[in-house]
Amino acid sequence: MALVKFIFITILVLWLIRMLIKLILPMLFNNLASKMQSQATGQQQQQRRSKPEGSISIDYMPPKPDQSKTDKLGDFVDYEEVK
Repeated sequence: MALVKFIFITILVLWLIRMLIKLILPMLFNNLASKMQSQATGQQQQQRRSKPEGSISIDYMPPKPDQSKTDKLGDFVDYEEVK
């Protein structure tokens, strides 16, 4: 009898969890989607205000390699592949 009671309670708890997930997850996803959408529109508006159309801005310039480093590498030796 205890086994039947355990199985019944387990099924009931799993069914309740399933119903709660069906109710709660869509609300959470809608809330998350609306927050992301508002952030995206805010960023677009900020970008439109900050620079006029057609202007180019460079955020990162990679460092130029030093010419002195190539001198320290040594001599290049040609080789032939032997098969």
